[in-house]
Amino acid sequence: MLAMLFEFGRPQDVLPPLKAIPIPTLLDVSVLIAVLVSGRATFSNLQTKLWMGLLVFMAMWVPFANNNFWAFMTFKEMTLYFFFYLGIVTFVNTTSRMQKLIFMWLGVHAVLGINGILHHGQGVGGWLGDENDFGMEMNVAVPVAFFMYQAATNQRSKLLYMVLLGLFVMSVVATSSRGAFLGLLALGTYCWLYSPRKVMSLLLGICLVGLVLVAAPQEYWDRISSITDDNTMETGTAGQRMFTWGIGWEIFTANPIFGIGQGNFPWTIGEYMGGRTWQTKSLAGRQAHSLYFTLLPELGLVGVIIFGTMVYLNYRDTRVSQFLPVAARGMAGRNGKEEAKDPQVARAILFGNAILGGMIGYLTTSAFISTLYYPTFWILMGLAVALRNSTQAYTVSQPGTSAAPTFTPKVSLWDRPRPVRLRH
Repeated sequence: MLAMLFEFGRPQDVLPPLKAIPIPTLLDVSVLIAVLVSGRATFSNLQTKLWMGLLVFMAMWVPFANNNFWAFMTFKEMTLYFFFYLGIVTFVNTTSRMQKLIFMWLGVHAVLGINGILHHGQGVGGWLGDENDFGMEMNVAVPVAFFMYQAATNQRSKLLYMVLLGLFVMSVVATSSRGAFLGLLALGTYCWLYSPRKVMSLLLGICLVGLVLVAAPQEYWDRISSITDDNTMETGTAGQRMFTWGIGWEIFTANPIFGIGQGNFPWTIGEYMGGRTWQTKSLAGRQAHSLYFTLLPELGLVGVIIFGTMVYLNYRDTRVSQFLPVAARGMAGRNGKEEAKDPQVARAILFGNAILGGMIGYLTTSAFISTLYYPTFWILMGLAVALRNSTQAYTVSQPGTSAAPTFTPKVSLWDRPRPVRLRH
């Protein structure tokens, strides 16, 4: 929880004297030590193995990249995130611990949201300082609050999550980020489609839209309406991004397998400009301003395959009902869909929807900003793996259930069960 506070809440940016000690690094290392000492460390999850492979790939790039320093610093940050991830996977081993950690994460984001609204969409600093990055992080929090509201079992908790949901939506509005607005639209669709209570969710969505219409200033709507303006698409920020992405694609096609090394897009783009400029200005030293056009040129197809497989596995792990034993899945509910009998399993299903929604918020909003090496996706992956492990462990421990088979054997109708002699 302390690591979560310092990574996302960033009190060291609010109180600069805290920067004298590398507290986030010390916390991540202490988490790794706790994992190793506990004797419960496991590296069997596919996401863990893929991440270890990615770290080896990044380590190999450090001595060969154009800018060795940034390649090393990016490798270091990803290694520390991996320690944090291992702590989540190891110690968040029950649905109650999952709920506590998510509640802590939401509490930190609530403080971030209030600060962002008070500072006109600016984050606390660090990787959250820019309004577009801050808007992405708030978008990630929106579906988490929405599905935690549905998982709440009492009215006080429901009211709290509803207030948090409104806070996160308004903090996105405060950024005036057009990319965050598009991501918010995608999240609204996702939340309604995956909600087990469609009518209630529709009414809640109408209330949130009404809140935005009443509270958002005219300047916000003027900026949002400029998304498709010719000035924006041709000579504005959108045009500049697309020009940068074109250079990024050229870098990728010239280095398709291994890329140019993590953190090295700004230090390489100048070599591929070929005398070209944007509005008479060079873009050398500029970020790709896209998760995907950071991933492609910097890590090549190796990175694309690893990251894409992680995204798929995270999706799989958040679909809780798909990997539960049949006895734990439940029965058809009023809406015709399967509903879990066990309240623990029912909450786990909603937790899965929350984590998946957070990843969708990250992946959609990050199409316009360079967020590959931010902690958001990597910590969500830890929650997805922990959710699968803890839910499977819980259901297997219940009477009348056993581990779900990895495959369904085909048995002929003509086969007859044979008696088995047991040895005592």
